[in-house]
Amino acid sequence: MPVSLIQSAHRLVVKVGSSLVTNEGRGLDHVALARWAAEIAELRRLGKDVVLVSSGAVAEGVARLGWSEKPKSIHEKQAAAAVGQMGLCQAYESAFRQHGLKTAQVLLTHEDMADRTRYLNARSTLLTLLSLGVVPIINENDTVVTAEIKFGDNDTLGALVTNLIEGDALVILTDQQGLYTADPRRDPAAKLIDEAVAGTAELEAMAGGAGSSVGTGGMFTKVIAAKRAARSGAATIIASGREANVLTRLANGEAIGTQLVAQTTPLAAKKQWIADHLQIRGRLLLDAGAVRAVLERGSSLLPIGVVAVEGDFQRGDIVRCIGADDTEIARGIVNYSSQDARKIARLPTGQIESALGYIDEPELIHRDNLLVV
Repeated sequence: MPVSLIQSAHRLVVKVGSSLVTNEGRGLDHVALARWAAEIAELRRLGKDVVLVSSGAVAEGVARLGWSEKPKSIHEKQAAAAVGQMGLCQAYESAFRQHGLKTAQVLLTHEDMADRTRYLNARSTLLTLLSLGVVPIINENDTVVTAEIKFGDNDTLGALVTNLIEGDALVILTDQQGLYTADPRRDPAAKLIDEAVAGTAELEAMAGGAGSSVGTGGMFTKVIAAKRAARSGAATIIASGREANVLTRLANGEAIGTQLVAQTTPLAAKKQWIADHLQIRGRLLLDAGAVRAVLERGSSLLPIGVVAVEGDFQRGDIVRCIGADDTEIARGIVNYSSQDARKIARLPTGQIESALGYIDEPELIHRDNLLVV
């Protein structure tokens, strides 16, 4: 059995799902919240910084409003989230106060991660809260979120927050014991995976399937979250939130659930942000020479190597760089809008000014803003 990497981790993100927080949708499970607060308080006493990512606002709102099931309308979901978030905050504040800990509510949307200034502001705020001994409690801002900007599930949010604060590990507490070789609810021969490398195709294949009726994610989203967290060098633990003293036992080195280790070199902060925190606005189709320059020489992308421009984007947006067979080879921060990029595609750098009447940068994407995928 492997030794839990939580033992040596200094900065942790702990994510708990809706089914655990709301006792399968029946309303907030105050006993469970009190247990996690006590365990996080112990982690704090061990010198570990902890950020808690908690689902449950929509499910709690549904229970408080007396609805029989989770609504499908986005506006009803937003209303439920607004009602439920009040109860969620109250419950956590009360639970942590019993251990002399202060909490802070932080609500995020994808736009907060996609905008460089807001991204850095969120990072600074969270690190300041941790330095003050406060436990930040993060949820997606469901009251304003739309289909275009939503994270989709709090597993993804947990991974992005882990990247954001440069966490050492992400702990995903779920209603399963961990990741199995097959769905244990359907296959009695399924075996628990003790440890594996995050980001492999085999893991993603084993994790296929939907989540519970209460939450939005399944095991697949947790495996993808581990892959995202690994990009910044963080390990991920997937374990049962109903396991007694799960967090403190992990901190003492006990192996519980599934441990997914990172074996990738951490990306530079900006390229990590490009990889995970931005929505793609367009595509640049490259010729063979540009593909070789980007992949083999680590060069910037020049207009002359772009054969076509797709989508509607502005300067500073993220675009995909597409090579042969419609394969994405890179993505990056573009220096020109889609309208201007179309005008300078296939042109040498010396002709940019004559084509546009101005020149911002000699490259469409500078190599410092270009991430090979």
